[in-house]
Amino acid sequence: MADAADRLRAAQEALFCEQVLAKGGDNVLHATLRDAPVVAWSHYPPGDVYDPASGGQWYYHCHIPAAEAEHGHFHCFVRPDGKDGPVHHLIAVGVDAYGRLQRLFTVNQWVVGDSWLDAEPSIALLERFDIQMPQPSYLTNRWLSAILRLYADEIAGLIRQRDATLAARQVAGGAPIRDDRTLEVTSELRVDLPATLRALGA
Repeated sequence: MADAADRLRAAQEALFCEQVLAKGGDNVLHATLRDAPVVAWSHYPPGDVYDPASGGQWYYHCHIPAAEAEHGHFHCFVRPDGKDGPVHHLIAVGVDAYGRLQRLFTVNQWVVGDSWLDAEPSIALLERFDIQMPQPSYLTNRWLSAILRLYADEIAGLIRQRDATLAARQVAGGAPIRDDRTLEVTSELRVDLPATLRALGA
């Protein structure tokens, strides 16, 4: 989906956002939470972030604070028909307690309760995820947008794997697998931004 030059620009933008935040002793996670008490399953910021120009939307949440290396994750969506239209989950971006990128993963439909789209229509929405909003942090919004551009090919592969996982688990005549509470994560990939930068020659 993206050539090497596009990926390099996205990687550089993500790094730039991290560096500017770090100059003020900040990071993408802290800039999102802003010292709010972290409550498992709650959305941060309240009401989510939505860009009416692109239809991109995200929220951050964690399951069990400080329980493991991954503090929580950004759930990323697109509303192609506007805020009152259907919302489609694309990918979750996991970070540690310092806002450092850990993994990318997809989830079963029941997890986020979105309007289902099969893999290829979902992948076609990736380029729509472009958040240019001031709250809760412009730099966090640009960082997250850059991460989705940088790893667009990998995310496309994860979305296809999501559908393959669901198809393999679906039993003929059985309950819909997209409602199966025993299946949460449908595909995942560990990622490392510095390593990706090195691989791109940055």
